[in-house]
Amino acid sequence: MKVSIKKACLFCFVLFLMLSFSLHTSASAAEQKQYVYDNAHLLTKDETKKLEELAGKLGAKRHTDFIILTANGTGGKDIAQYAGDFYDSHFHGSTAILTIDMKDREVFISGYKKAETYLNSSRLNTIRNTISSDISAGHYEKAFETYIKMSYKDMGKNPENKSDNLLLTWWFQLIIAAAAAGIAVTVMVYNSGGRVTVTGSTYMDHDTSEVLDQHDTYIRTDVTRERKPDKDNDNDGGVTRGGTSYSGSKGSF
Repeated sequence: MKVSIKKACLFCFVLFLMLSFSLHTSASAAEQKQYVYDNAHLLTKDETKKLEELAGKLGAKRHTDFIILTANGTGGKDIAQYAGDFYDSHFHGSTAILTIDMKDREVFISGYKKAETYLNSSRLNTIRNTISSDISAGHYEKAFETYIKMSYKDMGKNPENKSDNLLLTWWFQLIIAAAAAGIAVTVMVYNSGGRVTVTGSTYMDHDTSEVLDQHDTYIRTDVTRERKPDKDNDNDGGVTRGGTSYSGSKGSF
């Protein structure tokens, strides 16, 4: 009986040691995980630390890594391929990557695995358009923080939810309905005053009237120039060279 108790105690002690080691290893891995890869040196140490903590905290809740990647050139690669190669070599699960190339002034946001579904190209376009002005102004920490928070919020939404579409929001539809009603009322009021039925041809005798002469006089030619808009695609998704599909939104700043 005593032998059995000793064996049970020994087993519990070994199990406790193994559990403690496992928890310590997991905690160490979480602490060592990197979310900000600031190769272009856009952030201070304090800003980097703050963003690392925010990405780790919010990412754990969504089981998604929110990554920031900056570079001074992509080595001749397209920025989407550059981000894809980075994903293939560093990650394997649900990941969102904000990539900024300071050399070519390009920004690319991409979503992989689960993030591809929840952060579709439409939602990524919204995020990119929101942060582009801060990136252009050099407010990098603010832009990166907004990217993390907006991505976190979108990862909590139903991927089939179309409420991001302006045309489907209730307040936009209300404005359209009010505008249509106003136009209809205006037309009705205008027509209620009676119509003028007398025109310039009412008292004209078409049998005796005729055009004696006509000619065109050239005055000038006006040329109007319009700036060609930047190429900001609605969908910049694709597949990495490692075979992982992704959603994407690319533009300049």
